Amino acid sequence: MARRVTYRSKYAEATGEKLPKRERRDIIPLDPAIQLPFAEGKVLLIDKPIHWTSFDMVRKLRGMLQIKKIGHAGTLDPLATGLLIICTGKFTKSINDYAAQEKEYTGQITLGQVTATYDLESTPEQPKEYEHLTEKEILAAAEKFVGEIEQMPPMYSAIKKDGVAMYELARKGVEVELKTRKVTIYQFDITRIELPVVEFKILCSTGTYIRSLANDFGAALGCGAYLSILRRTRIGAFSVEDAVPVEDVLTKKDN
Repeated sequence: MARRVTYRSKYAEATGEKLPKRERRDIIPLDPAIQLPFAEGKVLLIDKPIHWTSFDMVRKLRGMLQIKKIGHAGTLDPLATGLLIICTGKFTKSINDYAAQEKEYTGQITLGQVTATYDLESTPEQPKEYEHLTEKEILAAAEKFVGEIEQMPPMYSAIKKDGVAMYELARKGVEVELKTRKVTIYQFDITRIELPVVEFKILCSTGTYIRSLANDFGAALGCGAYLSILRRTRIGAFSVEDAVPVEDVLTKKDN
């Protein structure tokens, strides 16, 4: 059977990066004493690295733990890093509850250009002047988005239309009418300004696209913008400080 292609390998192929070759090995059954707690049910806090999809993480853990019942509680874009909640066994029933909790993000927005994907998945274009913007204007623009807002999701997103992800349709050039969604921005703090880069901390409701917020923020400033760095730091009471790299799941002491 052919090995499934991950986003990570696609990225490496596109950029010319050489990944270490993985040799096929016979599957060695996991010690039942180690596997059983995961099969019965755990809530895993993973610090997702860049260039991995959320499903890549699930697939890797499914193979590592040799279990079938596993899923994640909220997609994190491939170019984003940070907290990803993955549930196994009986806790997969609580995935929607975890996904519905408020999210906290930190990151960077770059002013002066836009991209088709609202982040660095696509090439920045349409340059505009941004040097004239003052701190007061930038802070005021961020404040406009605090509260309940109508947000247009990105065309390049995991939202499905007739069972097909929007990003797949977008890459094929298929135009689909999108509808705005109500989301709540509880906090949009500008933590540092070094033009063209603006650093932020955002607290928001589930369903919020930080990429869309970055794009709309740039439009409000009249210069365009795209999301250049994103890290999810919290989901409800779960913090990325308690998360581990996926490779360390089996050795984490409280597992």
